[in-house]
Amino acid sequence: MGRRVLVVDDDAGMCEMLVDELESRKFGCSAHTSPEDALSELQASAFDTVLADLNMPGMNGLDLCKQVAQYRPDIPVIVITAFGSMESAIEAIRAGAYDFVTKPFDMDMLALVVDRAVRHYRLTRRVRLLDETIRESRNLDDLIGASPGMQAIFRDARQVAETDSSVLISGETGTGKELLARAIHARSSRNGGPFVPVNCPALPGSLLESELFGHAVGAFTDARSKRKGLFLQANGGTIFLDEIGDLPASLQAKLLRALEERSIRAVGSDREEAFDARIIAATNRDLQAAVAENAFRRDLYFRINVVSLRIPPLRTRGSDVLLLARHFLDRFGAAAGREEIGLSDTVAEKFMRYFWPGNVRELRNVIERGVALTRHDALVMEDLPDEIRDYESAHVIVTSNNPDELVPMAEVEKRYITQVLAATGGNRTTAAKILGLARKTLYRKLQSYGIPSGETGHSAP
Repeated sequence: MGRRVLVVDDDAGMCEMLVDELESRKFGCSAHTSPEDALSELQASAFDTVLADLNMPGMNGLDLCKQVAQYRPDIPVIVITAFGSMESAIEAIRAGAYDFVTKPFDMDMLALVVDRAVRHYRLTRRVRLLDETIRESRNLDDLIGASPGMQAIFRDARQVAETDSSVLISGETGTGKELLARAIHARSSRNGGPFVPVNCPALPGSLLESELFGHAVGAFTDARSKRKGLFLQANGGTIFLDEIGDLPASLQAKLLRALEERSIRAVGSDREEAFDARIIAATNRDLQAAVAENAFRRDLYFRINVVSLRIPPLRTRGSDVLLLARHFLDRFGAAAGREEIGLSDTVAEKFMRYFWPGNVRELRNVIERGVALTRHDALVMEDLPDEIRDYESAHVIVTSNNPDELVPMAEVEKRYITQVLAATGGNRTTAAKILGLARKTLYRKLQSYGIPSGETGHSAP
């Protein structure tokens, strides 16, 4: 009875029939034979839609539409008009009516129209609330999040931005680590200087060393001129070392020395040059585990990890997924000339249940694709990629006594392990402690599931 309908008809018998029929279909109704009384209740109580007869003495259905459109423009009005009176129906639409039905009408068809109006109202209301929440949750430049985890990130990032301390940002791929690094730079006293991003795994060690520290003339083949490295190019600003966990071992010692001495030596040069840049690093790896396995230098880890910020994965951020979806719909809808595009209820529910292994980046791509392909005013299931449409939750709930519907213990274990990984933000060291497993045992199980060691888990098939 949560779908509330305000029925307005000067015929008391018609009011009673409409209320009986709608309530039998699980609508909640209130009826009035006086449009003035109906307007008074509409201002005092919550309704999802108004169903009104067009031909009433005094204030007719057209006047009622205009009044509702003026004071409650979000409430859809459905008008009932006589058969063949198409001109009246068009006039009602122009007056602000959402839809119309003609007499004599089929009650099942009328109920479908009313249900569609209720869904329209609730979707419009949800979009408005999301827009308000987005404005309130945009706490750090373009970063969006109302969940407790993101609010804590915003608070800590604002505070650390006022210092020159080194920051280590961790989180799964696609969570927005570079966006957070840029926001910290923009809030710092160095915001007038450059922000220099470095993708550590993008270049082999020899070329990356030259990129970071520069090189002298003749340092290697084709080094015909001196090159200033990225550390010097970042003077007065911030250098962002993205995916530092993939830095070759040969460069880790040289980077540590540069950070401790605050100076660099170009490849092929014997001269030290001081640099003045803040260090922000990011990783999608569990660096604590990498240190324990001697895959990452412990002293370098402590040097870059003065302040640690861990961005939670999207699947643990609750309704943030809908806030971000609305943000991307606005962006891509505006670019496509479709500013009013939204999400259907079924898509919103699927988004809330989906695992989002690619995090915010994946959501952004899904929305961009949906806006480009949809033929509707709201994204529907057919607009989503197969892996999202076909996704099934990792939760295992035993509710059946049918052996054909139950799953093997190995499958239960797999789903539980991926769920624990999701809850820990992909931190395999913490997940292993919760599961009561040795790290090596956990890694072996992940490999048997087909989950690469650098990943944090996937949805169960």
